[in-house]
Amino acid sequence: MNRKLLILGTRGIPANYGGFETFAQRLALYLVNKGWEVTVYCQVNTQQIITKQWQGINLVYIPSKSNSALDTVIFDYKSTIHALKQQGLILVLGYNTAIFSILYWLKKRVSIMNMDGMEWWRSKWSFLAKVWLFFNERCGAIFSNHLIADHPHIKKHLTNYVSPHKINVIPYGAKKVTKADLSLLKAYHLVPHQYSLVIARPEPENSILEIVSAFSKRKWDQKLVVLGRYTPETNPYHQKVMDAAGDEVIFAGAIYDKEVVDSLRFYARLYIHGHTVGGTNPSLVEALAAGTPVLAQDNPFNQWVAGEKAHYFLDQDDCLKELKKLLNNDDELESMKLASTARYCEQFSKDRDLTSYEKLFSTYITEDKPLKVPSTSGVKN
Repeated sequence: MNRKLLILGTRGIPANYGGFETFAQRLALYLVNKGWEVTVYCQVNTQQIITKQWQGINLVYIPSKSNSALDTVIFDYKSTIHALKQQGLILVLGYNTAIFSILYWLKKRVSIMNMDGMEWWRSKWSFLAKVWLFFNERCGAIFSNHLIADHPHIKKHLTNYVSPHKINVIPYGAKKVTKADLSLLKAYHLVPHQYSLVIARPEPENSILEIVSAFSKRKWDQKLVVLGRYTPETNPYHQKVMDAAGDEVIFAGAIYDKEVVDSLRFYARLYIHGHTVGGTNPSLVEALAAGTPVLAQDNPFNQWVAGEKAHYFLDQDDCLKELKKLLNNDDELESMKLASTARYCEQFSKDRDLTSYEKLFSTYITEDKPLKVPSTSGVKN
């Protein structure tokens, strides 16, 4: 049985950018331990294609001058051409350049695509960028052999283009956090359970400005810790967020040390999740895995993930109203903490997503030809 997998669509591993990179690393390590040969394509500033190994995973470094949108498109194209010359199933994470999936289709190569969230909905994109993403979403849906949706609402959206039998719902999973290193909080001068936490890219659709502004409206004798890479000197939105912050807001930067982030989540009084677009967000799942009470932006994506016992807000004023209800309400926070753990155990427990991916891959690897694929979802609505 030829168990080979090529993973494209991320900036590469070891993960130090975002959710897809973190997932690619989890999946690759899991499959390697199960006897698969896994190759991950990595976007790096190098002069030529270089192949290395990391923890049993093949890494293919594809030359890229920068992380600009154009260079990422070029990187994805070069990765596609390279992958066409290799054996194995092809997993593409994200549809931003799904136009290249036409090449897999023409070459009769099996490709599976994680369709991510509805990228073209995001407010950060220009009109032309939205048109490009809208077009690529359809290319991915039509020319991939199988689609993975990380959320039931994403599957519902994709059925506008393809049969539901072509789509599996596989939400992200996370490892349960039952203890964490308290000493790691010292570097940020934090007291356990005396701070709230936000982890998100600083973009308008993630409600960072609304959260920071709401928190900064009054004194709490608690901190708000905001993780993410902020460059106010070049990004007006970043500057606006930082200008809105009171003296109880801490911008801790982008932190990719998992042990540190686990500790920040585990000891947080409240996890505030502002994402308005997309499916199952890995950071929200990881908050549930740490048993952290959740206050999330009120939309169907977050509601399904966090469950009915989390709290929700619509806008800045609503966020402030919820903060006033929660930050000094130990009983409600304890109830929410238990609810986070229960929701995690119900839907997102460790490796559930990884086993579902492997089951799906296994239906395709016989002779590397498309087969009729049974559901591996296991999603509870």
